[in-house]
Amino acid sequence: METAPRLRRMRWWDIEAVIRLEHDLFVEDAWSAGMFWSELAEPEMRHYMVAEDETGAMAGYAGLAVIGDEGDVQTIAVRRDRWGTGLGTVLLTDLLDRASERGCRDVLLEVRVDNARAQALYERFGFKGIGVRRGYYQPANVDALVMRCDLSERNDGDRAAGARPEGTATGG
Repeated sequence: METAPRLRRMRWWDIEAVIRLEHDLFVEDAWSAGMFWSELAEPEMRHYMVAEDETGAMAGYAGLAVIGDEGDVQTIAVRRDRWGTGLGTVLLTDLLDRASERGCRDVLLEVRVDNARAQALYERFGFKGIGVRRGYYQPANVDALVMRCDLSERNDGDRAAGARPEGTATGG
C-alpha cells in the first residue's frame, strides 16, 4: 500500500528532477529549466510544490501564479506510475488552498483538449470550460481548453486527506 505523498515547496535543487519528469510527460511542449528558475524567482506571486513518494523520489509537482484576486494553475505533473493514485487531487487541492489563502476569487488554467484525464480531475473540483486557445501547445499545434473555477463555489468532494506541505499546519 502506498503512503500519502509528502508535499513541500519546490526549491532550485529540485529543478533537475522536475525537468526529467517534465520531459517524460510533456515530450513536445516541456518547460525548460530556465522557465522553472524564473517561476521560483517570484515567490510572492508564485507557489510551486513537489510531491515525494515514500522513498523520497519526486512523484509530481505543481505550480500556481497569483496576480491580484486571480490564480492561474501553471502546471501539474504526476509521475506515470502514480497515475490513478489520487496524487493529482492532492496537488490540485494544495494549489486551490493556496489560491484561497492568497485572496483569489477565481482560478484559471489551460489544459490540452486531448487530455481527458486532466479535464475530468478539474471538473470534479468545479472547473468549467470557458473558451479555447487555438494552437496553444507548440510545436504540436494542439488547442487548449481554458477552464475557470469560482472559488466561492469550490467543490472538493473527493478531496485527498492528510497531505499537507511539510512544516505547515494551515498551508503557510
